[in-house]
Amino acid sequence: MATLSVITDGISRDFEHALDVMQEHGLSHAELQYVWDREVGDLSDAQLGRVSEMLRSRDMKVCCISRHIFGSLAVGESEPGVGAHADQLDALRRCIAMARELDCRLVRIMSFRKEMILFGAGGAEQWNVATGAWDKLKRLVAPAVQLAEDEGITLAVETGNNAMITSCRLGARLISELGSKRLRVLWDPGNSLYCAVRPVPDGLTAVRDCLAHLHIKDLTVDIPGATVCQVGFGEGQMAPYFQALADGLRGIGYSGCVSLESVYRPVGGSFEDGFRASFQRFKSVFG
Repeated sequence: MATLSVITDGISRDFEHALDVMQEHGLSHAELQYVWDREVGDLSDAQLGRVSEMLRSRDMKVCCISRHIFGSLAVGESEPGVGAHADQLDALRRCIAMARELDCRLVRIMSFRKEMILFGAGGAEQWNVATGAWDKLKRLVAPAVQLAEDEGITLAVETGNNAMITSCRLGARLISELGSKRLRVLWDPGNSLYCAVRPVPDGLTAVRDCLAHLHIKDLTVDIPGATVCQVGFGEGQMAPYFQALADGLRGIGYSGCVSLESVYRPVGGSFEDGFRASFQRFKSVFG
């Protein structure tokens, strides 16, 4: 059975307040992305100590350390272990250290900036494919996977709407070709709508053997108009899939966390308002 969680800065970057709101709603698992004025991995020792104590005093656990590792880099402009790539590996090491301190076994990575067409045939391999981009991606992710192997930590590569890994199908392919059980998929089916993937059955079928974590939100996407609008849970294009997705997760015996990604902000309101507007409906489906 899945465990419900939330990305805390989707409530507030005031960490203590976010935990109080979580307690109010019966949540015991927190996903950490931004805490106070810093991204995870950049907290001072004193701040990390405060985080640990605040969690312990509320009997809460951390399900994922979610920094945007590699998210800002382009594969064509990156080389393994050099420049910005080396800096991102250092940030990953800090996140792994934070995960260990907080007894968390999962750290998110992203998959660089998107190249639109990675594979093709019939002439497309010459005219349309971003030649070499997929193989380059594997070379760039491999040192992170080796670090996870050395440290005994699992990396979860997120399906991003502006990333090389946009779908579970691509995530599963990357994991298969890198050949490591320390790399899994963080599935955001809302993001994958932006590459026209149906969450059920297509996404779930592709990810069932390599799923580590989920982000859930509702939204509308207009791909020709290059537009995304976040909406309350059950009010967007994910709504028709939520119950089938929850049932499918139960069907495959998924026992990880499902995080509400609270990125909906009502007009004139706050992200906390968006969380409060969505949580009970989210819980009724995935709880």
